[in-house]
Amino acid sequence: MIRAGVGAVPTGTGVEHGAVMWVGPERETDEVLGTQMASWFVRGRNPPVVCVHGAGVSSRQTLPLLEALDGRVETWAVDMPGYGESGEPGRFLHVPELADALVQWFRTRGLDRPCLLGVSLGTQVVAEAAAREPDAVGSVVLAGPTTDPAARSLPALAARLVHNNFYEGLGVIPQSFRDYRAAGARRVLLSWVESRNHRIEGVLPEVGQPALVVWGTNDKLSRRFWAEEVTRMLPRGRLAAIPGKPHALTAAAPGELAGLVEEFVAGEER
Repeated sequence: MIRAGVGAVPTGTGVEHGAVMWVGPERETDEVLGTQMASWFVRGRNPPVVCVHGAGVSSRQTLPLLEALDGRVETWAVDMPGYGESGEPGRFLHVPELADALVQWFRTRGLDRPCLLGVSLGTQVVAEAAAREPDAVGSVVLAGPTTDPAARSLPALAARLVHNNFYEGLGVIPQSFRDYRAAGARRVLLSWVESRNHRIEGVLPEVGQPALVVWGTNDKLSRRFWAEEVTRMLPRGRLAAIPGKPHALTAAAPGELAGLVEEFVAGEER
């Protein structure tokens, strides 16, 4: 298991990183499956990384990682249909349908075999996409994979969520509530139920691409045993731990996570 050093990687500062200049996230909007999908990207080296947010929230959860990778790796953050600034899909989309929308979106964008990075429920979406479209997805990063079978009852899941929130950064909870308000209470609740109901363990053995599982040692939602089990089920999986960090790693540890992601995608290109 790899351990990331705290503060080992600087974020963008408006200077050159290698041959690419840090400029900050830029916005795009695309029509996918009858609705508009909003996304933000930063420029850098290929292969591109596509970040998928967790349950009920938006790409705001992953924007700190984009800023950390700006000028280093081409990185995208997408609002899935019904969340953030993307359009209303007309009904609640389950994990396989979100995976289909994700694949259609990056094909519309012309991204060639991207690395898909998911956070929390996003890990379930990117695992489905990788298993369903093995020729279209280059690799996956699962940051705080859900849902641990030991937390699949709603009371257990709620208790872990509340416990984990004590360890998240001060800005994470207000940001999450803004996203929850935008998505609406019904969709947020259904997204958490979907996280519980979707069985990622049935998908992971079908993910044949290189896979990196990243776990924060203070993650109270996805415990160490589950992170290790997810890694074991992946045919080409490996595990990296970020000491002292909670569940939402893209917000809580963007520098450390950026270093792991940059090393991972560069290694898969060699």
